[in-house]
Amino acid sequence: MFDKILIANRGEIALRVIRACREMGIASVAVHSTADADAMHVRMADESVCIGPPPSMSSYLSMPAIISACEITGAQAIHPGYGFLSENAQFVQMVEDHGLTFIGPRAEHIRIMGDKITAKETAAELGIPVVPGSEGGVDSVEDAREIAAEIGYPVIIKATAGGGGRGMKVAKDAAGLDVAFRTARAEAKAAFGNPDVYIEKYLQKPRHIEVQVFGDGQGKAVHLGERDCSLQRRHQKVLEEAPGPTITAEQRERIGRTCADAMAKLGYAGAGTIEFLFEDGAFYFIEMNTRLQVEHPVTEAVFDVDLVREQIRVAAGLPMELVQDDLTVRGHAIEVRINAEKLPNFTPCPGRVTQYHAPGGLGVRIDSAIYDGYTIPPYYDSLIGKLIVHGRDRPEALARLDRALGELIVDGVDTTVPLFRRLLRDPEIKAGTYSIHWLERWLAKNLT
Repeated sequence: MFDKILIANRGEIALRVIRACREMGIASVAVHSTADADAMHVRMADESVCIGPPPSMSSYLSMPAIISACEITGAQAIHPGYGFLSENAQFVQMVEDHGLTFIGPRAEHIRIMGDKITAKETAAELGIPVVPGSEGGVDSVEDAREIAAEIGYPVIIKATAGGGGRGMKVAKDAAGLDVAFRTARAEAKAAFGNPDVYIEKYLQKPRHIEVQVFGDGQGKAVHLGERDCSLQRRHQKVLEEAPGPTITAEQRERIGRTCADAMAKLGYAGAGTIEFLFEDGAFYFIEMNTRLQVEHPVTEAVFDVDLVREQIRVAAGLPMELVQDDLTVRGHAIEVRINAEKLPNFTPCPGRVTQYHAPGGLGVRIDSAIYDGYTIPPYYDSLIGKLIVHGRDRPEALARLDRALGELIVDGVDTTVPLFRRLLRDPEIKAGTYSIHWLERWLAKNLT
């Protein structure tokens, strides 16, 4: 087992890893920019190293600075959290070249799943169902027209190196295809430096379902059910829950086993999430995230596991403790992402937190790095906390979430808490009958 782990991240996910290290008796090292000198993850870690000025490119994305911090402190392994360098194959290779351990999958698997065309091809080869679409990249409008005519409208054009909804355009018919194709390529080049795009069938009312997988890197893998992440704004998840309210036990076992078998064949190591669109009882692969997800706590709640602890164990070469037959769903869990944003436009709202009180009670967990007097810097993501609740069933979890949101106090900055208070009163939220397009329409109707 490692003696010391460096966390190459900030905020609540850095705290999450530090807590796991402390329970395992492992020393932790926090890295931080000058803007985060007073951050909670810096205060909580056993050691800390300043790695640069506020901009991410000069600090949290600086590979040499992070490697140097390991050498200075004697850390043997790096946990990347999520975001930043967590899915950067070049960084993984650099970590290994310096005799350190990356707590996550191998570089080759990050590389495969990081390119959406290669990921889709690999998924199909491994027996994972995929969305009908182009077999690879589409280089011309003429080819795009031919493919769209074959699979049928509407279609969606996606950047091969995309993420966060950038480089994605929908064409409802042939008349709109040319503009959608050219716009998607332009956005892809501007955002990712790569204009390549591909085309898929655009599903009308799908849900976003993701399957949590975990592998030991030696041919064994398990699944930990699914999460429903259908409540999204601009392709960004807002609320996540497990299990999915529309997924049957038979569907869960079928898609879970398919994913676990695929990861075993791949020799995948550590935590990963395979994401699907789900419509009319069918699952369609869209991408795989080769890292810990923001919403991993809901899976931890319903399966009573510590995914970070298991990540560390497997990276250290210890046998995977997760056994498929022991992994059964217990109750229902929901997570909402608390952002420092001003409604109705969701404008980032950095500033000083003048008062903070975390909710508590049975089945309530909050992962946050803010505190009284903390100044939220303007340089990073606006996520300031995740509120997770667990109940015996979905109605109890919803009631518990409503109660916990009422207890949460964050003064000094605007947050998205009022959004969730209103959403919980909507009959369709209570019934769980929404699709990935539902929230955008609700927001247009209720927050404008």
